[in-house]
Amino acid sequence: MDKINYQKKLDDLLEKVKKQDTKPTLLLHCCCAPCSSYVLEYLNKYFHIVLFYYNPNISPKEEFDKRTRELQRLVSEMPFDDKPEIIVGNYDPSEFFEIAKGLEDLPEGGERCFECYRLRLNETAKLAKKMGADYFTTTLSISPYKNAQKLNEISCELSQIYGVNALPADFKKKNGYKRSIELSAQYQLYRQDYCGCIYSKAERDRKKALHDEQ
Repeated sequence: MDKINYQKKLDDLLEKVKKQDTKPTLLLHCCCAPCSSYVLEYLNKYFHIVLFYYNPNISPKEEFDKRTRELQRLVSEMPFDDKPEIIVGNYDPSEFFEIAKGLEDLPEGGERCFECYRLRLNETAKLAKKMGADYFTTTLSISPYKNAQKLNEISCELSQIYGVNALPADFKKKNGYKRSIELSAQYQLYRQDYCGCIYSKAERDRKKALHDEQ
């Protein structure tokens, strides 16, 4: 099956949004400040953005809190005509460990990650419905390590369930990932070297140990 060009779909949608009299509201799930930086710069002129920091996968709690503070600092320091709001979701790691049961030993980028996408996107879509947002999406697709096709497939499924528009997104396109690195340097953002969960951290540690042995 041919891959869908989600950037083209987003381009087409933004052309329609530009013609509207008022900005629609976008609930933007965010995983960290570096990934959010470019997406905020890119979409702020089209939408009133509400950021939803919901990441029960992140361990330990100190890491979760550090990423929360960096996101808050980024939003306070970036220039916006329409400053985004930030909602920090409930932090309950048991929610992540429940969906990861039986998938603990899978490599990064596989089924465990897809279930993690679904966990976070489901909570985002549910909140978008509750608050009456026009669209929802996530910053996750900016990462070259995240599966944008899968993220969009899950978002479309949830859009049907909750009756809220899923914003098509593949934010690594148009040099989005490169721009996020530039903005991270500009704002001196903390860039973590693992996705966030204990399994990605263990994989990072294994790779570091192998590198040190060579």
